[in-house]
Formats: sequence, structure tokens, C-alpha cells
Amino acid sequence: MASPSMSANSMLTRFKFAKLLRQDQGGRRIILEGTISGQPALLLAERGNFDTNPAYLSAFGRLMVHVNNLGDNDIYHWYLANSLPDNSADQPTPPDLKINLIYPCTDKHIKKYRFQRSRFVTETPEIYVMHVRPYMQRAREEGRLNWVFNIIDGKSEQENVLYRSAEARVEDDYLLLPDLNWDRKTIGSLHLLALVVRRDIWTVRDLTKRDVAWLRKMRAVIAQQVSTMYEGLEGDTLKFYIHYQPTYYHFHIHVVHVDLEPAHTQGVGKAMGLDNVISQLDTISGGEAAGMQDVELSYTVGEASELWTEIYLPLKEV
Repeated sequence: MASPSMSANSMLTRFKFAKLLRQDQGGRRIILEGTISGQPALLLAERGNFDTNPAYLSAFGRLMVHVNNLGDNDIYHWYLANSLPDNSADQPTPPDLKINLIYPCTDKHIKKYRFQRSRFVTETPEIYVMHVRPYMQRAREEGRLNWVFNIIDGKSEQENVLYRSAEARVEDDYLLLPDLNWDRKTIGSLHLLALVVRRDIWTVRDLTKRDVAWLRKMRAVIAQQVSTMYEGLEGDTLKFYIHYQPTYYHFHIHVVHVDLEPAHTQGVGKAMGLDNVISQLDTISGGEAAGMQDVELSYTVGEASELWTEIYLPLKEV
């Protein structure tokens, strides 16, 4: 029990660090083991909420210091920065902000990130063919995939590519790079993306039985490569999943550490386990052309999204 005369500030300043017990919540919380006055103590430090006072928000861009550019591609830019000045009396303050900048953004970006209620919808094979597939086609033709093709074609972000395969068939190739939301150093929140080179697979809907061997090999090689690149990681410490609906219509696989705390992007209605998809494809009835285009898929959509306003809301009102 702490001494009555010991202030809260005194207890913190007298904390003697022994070891890091855990880092979680995407690197936003640490749990330290140590002692205070010779007695065992745990210190749980978590980053607080952002101040939403308009005066603070209006100055937000000017308050960041030591901005480190992680990379950029087309309209997307990524940074690490400090929200506090260096503590000259001790160690320099480490970056505590991961910044993603979209500039110039579009109204579609604003709608995506604005708070909105969600709806849970079921996409039948018929709805997919008649409504969703044409919507995907329009989205691809609007140039929303330029940044993806820039990476695949070697025009940008090549310094971020962790691994590029060399398959017997060029169309089977893929590359691995960090997800833009990962700080690239916190292993417990590791998040990578595997982008396929071929452009005929837009989403999980385009996968068929003939892709099973390709997907299995890709998964195995990626697990092996990641375990080689990051010490202490093994294949069974990784989780592979696919988004449907994805943010962009070029097939890609998310690879995350199993201890990464699930956000809504890993939840039911958004994420599909790659292993489950492979098993489903392997056991689905029919020939090699049978695949995910033949099944119903349920997922969430925001009420401000075009999928809701242009497809599911009109269908609901019929």
C-alpha cells in the first residue's frame, strides 16, 4: 500500500522500470512492470483521447513537430509525428502520432470517413451480377486504383515493398508491403497487405476452384517470408483475411498479428478469413469455374455509401 505522504506525481516519478509486459491496442497502450520504493508495481499507460475543442483542432496541423514522411502515393501521404516537444531533460519524445493525409480528397472520401449508421445487407448472386458488379466497374474506371497500379508497376513505393514473388507465371505474382495504418515497428500490431499482380480478380467474388492451389501457396510463402523478416514471428502468429466489400476493387489480402485487437475492419460483416474462403472454394460443388460468384454474401454498408443509396435502399423500397 502506498504511503499516505506519497503524492500521485511522486509515485510515478519513483517508478523504476523492469520490463515491458505487453503492448496492445495497436501500440496505443503499454503495460510496464517495475517497482516503487522496492515494492512491485504495474504501470499501464494509454494514450488519451484527442481534444475536440475547435481552438485546438484549428491549430492541430501547426502543433505537430518532428514530422517524418513514411511515404506517399498519388493522393495518399503517411507520416509519423510528435504532438509534444522533445523532453530535453530526458530522452527525446518518441513519435506518438501516425498521420494519414488524403490530399486532394474527394467527396467520396469524406462520405467514407464521416460518421454514419450502418446497414447489414445480403448480396445474392443475382444482385451481384445486376447491380454490384456494374458499380465496381464504374469505381475502377474512375481511377480509384491508380495508387495500387503505381505500386505493382514499380512507379512508386518500391522502398516499401517487403517481398515480390517470382512465380512461373507472371500473372500469379504478388507483392507484400506494410498497410498504411501500421506504424511499421510495433510487432504486436503488425499489418501487411499482399497485392496480387493480376487485374482480373477484383474481389473475393472472382475467386474460383481453380485458384485454390494458388491461394494456398501464396499464404504459405507469405507466412514463411514474414517469419523471416520479423524475429519471433511464426506462421501461427499470423492471421489472413479478405475484406468484402473492400475499400478498393483490386484483390488483396490482409496479414495481421493474431494479437492485434480486432477493430470493426476485422468484424463480422467486413472480414472473411482466407483459410475459410479457401476451404469453401475447395469443397464447393461444380467444376473449376464454380466459385464465390455462386454464393450469398452478407456484409455491412454505411448509409452514406453509394452501395446503400444506389443499390440496397432502392431494392429495399421496391
